[in-house]
Amino acid sequence: MACAGCGYSTRSLVSTQYRTIYIAPFANTIDITQESDSSSRYKVYKPKLETDVTKSVINKFLTDGNLKPVSGENADVVLRGELVEFRRDPVRYTDSDDVLEYRLNIVVNLAFRDRKDDRLLWEEKRFTGDATYFTSGALAKSEDTATAEAVKDLSRRIVERVVEQW
Repeated sequence: MACAGCGYSTRSLVSTQYRTIYIAPFANTIDITQESDSSSRYKVYKPKLETDVTKSVINKFLTDGNLKPVSGENADVVLRGELVEFRRDPVRYTDSDDVLEYRLNIVVNLAFRDRKDDRLLWEEKRFTGDATYFTSGALAKSEDTATAEAVKDLSRRIVERVVEQW
């Protein structure tokens, strides 16, 4: 029984028929003209964020090694994504009601398709990567640094979702 383990494996759960992936450039569909309300008042716009996400996802697939990023016509599977929200929410305040800590969320919609059969393998709405940062003190960092960390977290989660298929 000890030899059987609990089913844990270090190998990919991606089908062996898939060797290559095309990561389509992420589209930015955040509507910055929308009026804010209580549920959307913390939306922020970051120029070129969709480009940063696309590059980071490609680099993460290169590092992971389970699927090789290639051009669209040569790929076995295609990953498409759209950036739907970028939020900066206050998490912690000082005694004088200044914001001490923020949480950044990058939210995307994803679709993963078999290119040859043109079959949707899975779709994920509101998939999120996040990071937190302090505005002052020893743990302080810039919003740009935290945004880069959130992009990295999102990329890691996307690759895990594709490769591990939990």
